[in-house]
Amino acid sequence: MNATIQRAETDQASAAYFVDRVMKDRTAKRGFLDRAVSVDVVREILSIARYAPSSSNTQPWRCYVLMGPSRDRITEKAVEIFRAGPEKLAPEYPFFPQPLHEPYLSRFNTFRGQLGDAVGVPRSDRYGRAKDVERQFRFFNAPVGLIFTMDRRLEWASFICYGCFLQNIMLAAKARGLDTCAQQIWSLQHPLLKEELRIPDTDMVVAGMSLGYADNSRAENNMAIEKLPLEEVADFVQ
Repeated sequence: MNATIQRAETDQASAAYFVDRVMKDRTAKRGFLDRAVSVDVVREILSIARYAPSSSNTQPWRCYVLMGPSRDRITEKAVEIFRAGPEKLAPEYPFFPQPLHEPYLSRFNTFRGQLGDAVGVPRSDRYGRAKDVERQFRFFNAPVGLIFTMDRRLEWASFICYGCFLQNIMLAAKARGLDTCAQQIWSLQHPLLKEELRIPDTDMVVAGMSLGYADNSRAENNMAIEKLPLEEVADFVQ
């Protein structure tokens, strides 16, 4: 075999292995170290993530990067608003149908039970659950918080494009030794975010994301999350 071809195939196999490992090793982290992330690294991650595919290259994403004093100010206000009346918070779009049906309901309940066990907060503990939500509104103490918006005049299909963008960010971060947690819950804080970040009324808050160095001493960062077998995910039609 030609040495150049053999070297190219070896490089391709190494690249595939690395990409596969990054995808498998990426998991949501819900606790971060008190370790700064440079703005240059965040710029690098977002710069490569913007190559995500989108329908007819519409690129429906917009990202606000919260660091330092701005992050601290917004997280503290978010916690205050939550404490003042969690029942008043409503997302920009529904997270799940009501009621959630099977098989998704069982998967949801299994995961929530597993997470509750990891953080030591059973679902019956209303106070503990409220404190856990406050941790979410603090980006789980990650030094970087990302807020994502999208023009609300677009159709729901643009969420497919947005998912590609978010996944690119999470994979690019993981490849650089950082971890993330995508957080729909930030859509509940859209009035605060629109005021603080001067988000136009034409835009909706899609989600947030915690970004930093994971604290892997925390039990919730070491959960074994079960994924469906390939047979339940794909049908091969030949």
